[in-house]
Amino acid sequence: MLVLSRRIGEKLLFPTIGVTLEVLNAKGNTVRLGIQAPEHVRILRGELAEEEDMAYISSMLTGKTRGDKAHLIRNQLHAATIAIHLLRKQLERGMVEEADRTFQKIVEQFQALEQEAVAECSARLADRRAPDPRPAEQQNQRSCRALLVEDDRNECELLAGLLRMSGFQVDTSGDGADALDYLSTHERPDVLLLDMFMPRCDGPKTVEAVRGNPQYAGMKVIAISGTSPELLGVATGPKGVDRWFPKPLDPETLVRELSHEMEGKCRCRTSA
Repeated sequence: MLVLSRRIGEKLLFPTIGVTLEVLNAKGNTVRLGIQAPEHVRILRGELAEEEDMAYISSMLTGKTRGDKAHLIRNQLHAATIAIHLLRKQLERGMVEEADRTFQKIVEQFQALEQEAVAECSARLADRRAPDPRPAEQQNQRSCRALLVEDDRNECELLAGLLRMSGFQVDTSGDGADALDYLSTHERPDVLLLDMFMPRCDGPKTVEAVRGNPQYAGMKVIAISGTSPELLGVATGPKGVDRWFPKPLDPETLVRELSHEMEGKCRCRTSA
């Protein structure tokens, strides 16, 4: 069992892959991380990675079935990325206890990646916040309401926390069956964020049920999945999903694009 004090200057060791991670400092809106790794372990900053580097990582993360290793790795990277963005926002707002819990989740994701012998991990924590350019009447709109449907509890908690800190009201469901029960008993959300691989009632079945019910006409349905809509036979557009975001997820892109999708209907920020 690993016990962490989470003090600046202390290190996290991943002996299987020879990687040491150290939190150097947290000041303002920036977290500095120190990473020591063997020469054969490549460490990339996302904004500096060359096209062939990104193509290589993409090829590593391509998987067609839920049970294969690529799918597991993709989900672990997805959760770690969300957690890092959430940690940044919590530190910006002085939420120390919440940041501690999020940091623990980040460590758990790195440990999971180590067990799968994955040596590639990068994080981008630059603050891109800009003044809200919308008119005052739009800024006074109610917050966007989202229902997040994800069977992985860790991923669900991290993404829900990030969305809430980005101005969304978020409820969660563990699978499609729970989501359909929620929709039948609660006020309709503005947007449904939907994983595709889930027990009992998966993403495609949930989309079919939602689009077949006139009570949900006009509700945005956003898919978040490591598999393409073509492989799952899911339509895109008014009769299927409005947007499809691949895993591992870029949280800034998701929040920005969600804000564009919901523009004029409800209030949400434009940056994760």
